[in-house]
Amino acid sequence: MKKQTIWILTIVMAIAFVGLLCIQIFYMKNIVQIRYDQFAQGVRQCLVAVSTRLEQDEARHYLEDDVRQVETSSLAQFIDEPTAQIGIDGIKYSFTTSTGLEADLTIKGSTNEISKLQTSSVSGIAAHYKSVQDAYRDRYIYQKGLLDDVILNIITTASSRPIDQRADSARVSSYLRSELDTLGLKVPFEFAVSNYAGTVLYKSADFNAGEDCDNMFSQTLFPNDAGNTRYYLTVVFPTKKDYIFSSISFMVPAFAFTFILLIIFVYTIILAFRQKKLNEMKNDFINNMTHEFKTPISSISLAAQMLNDQSVRKSPAMLQQISSVITDETKRLRFQVEKVLQLSMFDRRQSNLRIIDVDANTVIFNIVNTFKLKVEKYGGSISANLDAMDAIVSVDEMHFTNVVFNLLDNAVKYRDQERPLRLVLTSRDIAGNRLEITIADNGIGIKRDDLKKIFEKFYRVSTGNRHDVQGFGLGLAYVKKIIEQLGGQISVESEINHGTKFIIILPLSKN
Repeated sequence: MKKQTIWILTIVMAIAFVGLLCIQIFYMKNIVQIRYDQFAQGVRQCLVAVSTRLEQDEARHYLEDDVRQVETSSLAQFIDEPTAQIGIDGIKYSFTTSTGLEADLTIKGSTNEISKLQTSSVSGIAAHYKSVQDAYRDRYIYQKGLLDDVILNIITTASSRPIDQRADSARVSSYLRSELDTLGLKVPFEFAVSNYAGTVLYKSADFNAGEDCDNMFSQTLFPNDAGNTRYYLTVVFPTKKDYIFSSISFMVPAFAFTFILLIIFVYTIILAFRQKKLNEMKNDFINNMTHEFKTPISSISLAAQMLNDQSVRKSPAMLQQISSVITDETKRLRFQVEKVLQLSMFDRRQSNLRIIDVDANTVIFNIVNTFKLKVEKYGGSISANLDAMDAIVSVDEMHFTNVVFNLLDNAVKYRDQERPLRLVLTSRDIAGNRLEITIADNGIGIKRDDLKKIFEKFYRVSTGNRHDVQGFGLGLAYVKKIIEQLGGQISVESEINHGTKFIIILPLSKN
């Protein structure tokens, strides 16, 4: 995949994710606003209901004080005028109620008494019935007057009553809780009652006048009172925001999944760029490997062709020279093959190391003596200042030797052509039972940007000419891998045109 294609896909996906996040944020913002409006509307409805209930309580108070309970109505109120039938045994009265119920009443006695009653019973009962009606009419007029007095008292004297009698805190709290629960607003609250001047007359225990205005709601109590005698109920909800956001908690998983997708997308893009870079490094590796193998193979092929010449065979000196060329180029080719085989180490988490205890000073001293000829060939010098008193480390001797050889070989490759090469190896004991080994040169140095990448596989520091320095970009990656598997650390310090210093720290042997 081309780099331009990756960038186009990255931009398109980034726009899509930004658009998705914007839509989710806009949607959540609208839901939050709707929840706030619903909450405010419900609270205002609750406060109006509380104010109405308090007014009803006050009216009931005056009625209970000024109006006595009306006595149970007399049966005569519901009975029509009776009819009388005179018989031998007495007088029989028949009653019919307004609801249709019928009853009979018989008066028995002597004939003389019955005749006397005959003339007066009907008129007497009628007169009594009329007197009852007149009494209840007068009672109605009296009770109506009492109600008028109650209404007048409410209008003239109610506002002068203390507020703690008209609306005590326990009753206000109970009404608030009841109305809020009815509306489904199961949220804690604090309240206070104040006068028209804003002075708090009483409040709940945790009421705080400095609460956020968005969490504060007010309602006039007894709105029919005069302006300077009015009272106000103020309610605050300390956990209003928590209540609102808990109602939209279903949006949290949506955002979580979106961010997970975003992380996966970013990680995928990073992997795509790394894969692209790795492919480029592999291509460079193949080109460098072809170049490195081509030279010794060509030399060996040319030497083989010369051996077919009869004149060459007759010259022992020429045979010796050709033999030396074949031997040197074979060694060179074998060295390159070993470098390629080191690739297999990077596909395994752990290499097969044969750990033994060795004296690092002795190993380094032998390496310096062996490498001295190569350094002197370029007019340079190499020295070792092995000051470590305890230099016994547990390492794989072969790989440890290769590590030092690789670092020295890089120093030779990246030497400064304008001044003689100078290599210095040192060893010293440091805190924590560790050994520090440094390999310093006076070469061309490494740029700061390259210092972060020189231990990466296939990475090679550019020197202006692609093939002027031989190698596959595996040496320092191999060095870092081996040192870390030995339980050590490696770092590098460098400055352009002033040289480079590699620092290796290894734990001393526990034995």
